[in-house]
This record gives sequence, C-alpha cells and structure tokens, in this order.
Amino acid sequence: MPIVGGLDIHRKQITFDCLDTDTGELRRGRIVPADRTHLAEWLTRHLAGCGEAHLAFEGCTGWRYVAEELARAGVTAHLAEPADTAALRGPKRHAKTDRADSAHLRQLLTDGRLPECWIPPAHILEARALLQTYQDLRVEHTAWVQRIHAVLFHQGARPCSALRTVEGQAELAAITAAELSAAGRLQVATALEMLTALDDHLDTLRRQLINTARHLTGARVLIARLYGVGPITALALTCWLGGAGRFSSARKAVRFAGLDVTVHSSDGKRSPGRLSRQGPEVLRWCLFEAGKVHARNSAPDHLYYAQTQQRIDGKRAALSEARKIVRQACHILTELGDQALTTC
Repeated sequence: MPIVGGLDIHRKQITFDCLDTDTGELRRGRIVPADRTHLAEWLTRHLAGCGEAHLAFEGCTGWRYVAEELARAGVTAHLAEPADTAALRGPKRHAKTDRADSAHLRQLLTDGRLPECWIPPAHILEARALLQTYQDLRVEHTAWVQRIHAVLFHQGARPCSALRTVEGQAELAAITAAELSAAGRLQVATALEMLTALDDHLDTLRRQLINTARHLTGARVLIARLYGVGPITALALTCWLGGAGRFSSARKAVRFAGLDVTVHSSDGKRSPGRLSRQGPEVLRWCLFEAGKVHARNSAPDHLYYAQTQQRIDGKRAALSEARKIVRQACHILTELGDQALTTC
C-alpha cells in the first residue's frame, strides 16, 4: 500500500498523519474546518494520482461522511473500533493528542493490527438513522406522558392511567379543570400538544420503516421465521447484524448487542449480573420489546418465559428471550450472507 495514514476526526478539524511507503515521506497536518467540502478538496490535492491509498479513522460521530468521501475519491477506508484501538495504545506514558491519535491509527494500519469495524452500504446507514430517530421520538413521547403524571401527583390530583384513550382524555380534562392550578393546566395542555405532534411524526416514520423492512431481504426472512419479531425489530436486526462474515458465533452477536452479562471485576466498580449495555441502543431496545411478546400464552416459548418470570422477574425473562432472538437471527442472517442486505 503506497499511501497509508490515520485520520483523527473532531468537530472543528481532522488531523491527518500519512506515510508514503515508497518514498518514506511523512505528511502531517489538519483539515479545517471538518466538513465534506474541505475533506474532498484535501483528498484531491494530496492523494490524487498517488495510486493505492489506505486511511484509518475511528468509529466516532462524523465517520459516515468521511467514509463516503474516501470511497468517492477511490481511497480504501478502514473504520477502527474505538475501545479496542485505545486498548492497543498500551500504558499511558505521554499526553494524548490529536497528532498522537492519528499517528497511532496509521501505525496500527501499517502493522496490520487495526481492529476494524464493518462499513455498511448507504441504504443500511439510512435505515439505521431512521431507526434511531424513531427510538428518540418514542423516548420523548414517554417522557411527556410521565410529565403529565408528575404534574397530577405534585398537585395532589387523582391519577389518570389511560391518557391516550378517548375515555382517559375525557377524565384527564375533568381532572385538569377541577383539581389543577392555572400553571398545572398549562403544563398538561402543553404536554398534550407535544404528544399530538409526536404521534404524527411517529406514525409517518413507522410507515416508512415498515415499508423499508418489507423491501429488505433479511428483514422479510426474519419476520417470517421468528416469533415476536415485527418489521421494525427485523429491520434493526438486519441493519446491525446482517452481512457476510459479520460474526463468527451467535455469542459474539449477543455481546455486540450489549445483552451479555458482565462478570465481577476486582476493582469493585460494577456488581456482577449487570448487562454490558454496549453496542447499538436501538437494537437492544427493539430486542427487549420483542422478548416481552413471549409473555403471551400463544407464544411458542411462553413456558420458559413464565418459569423465568416466576423464578426471577418479567424483565429478566424478556432479556432471556431477547438473547434467544439474537442467536436465531444471527444464524439466519449468516445463512443469507450479503443477500440479507439486498432490496427487493
């Protein structure tokens, strides 16, 4: 590889460290500001006509446009796993700087020790962005519902459980008019307006996600073969677990999803039996919701769910089912290979 280098990405600048392995020339500097236009200009100015080039960068915020511009310029992009890359730095002996980070990435790439991540195709990245937006809206929706309950409790009003039903809204209106102060009425009215707006956005986004899942091969297969896996969960599984050779074992897929249980550490900072919660939060959220479906009496694995719920609790039962779903999905997507990511 004639040109090998590392890029350290930040919001204000991109620090580069590039080595020409044929001539031994080492070039260092910054790309300011850190945007698509200036990166494209830098690639044209410094790497045009240089032949083969390989650049490494960490999977932090902003890596997507960097990978897209490198691919457009004919440069091979190498996406590094941040935690493993930091671990390879070894004991800290000097100050950590952007220049040192870019040099570290370049050296790992040169030595063939760079812990690389998968760079998904563009349509998978788009689906991931939609899923993350959908989860953000769901979390915000829940937060506004909780605000209404908090206002009612804070002012000593009667509780109202079914806020989103017609009967619940009528009951809430009566409680608001009779038992809340002027400020409390304003708080509830504001929350209801926000919930209405969020419902509209959620409905639109949900339809778009379902349509995307129906046209993605892996998602369609998962919906057909896995109980409790709907279009949104199937889409999330395909977007984060799909692709040939992604995982050598289903256990690694469970760990990637953050559903594995941590062990007791000697430093005493974390108690045993906790989830690692590493990896994509959207995928973990979808899997937990899919795991709770096995609470139904008609579910094929309801007996195991009920036994675990009785022995421990319902949350642990749903997590156990979620891990099963990940393992099964991993095997199915491995059989499909790259075909899972194709549209139809």
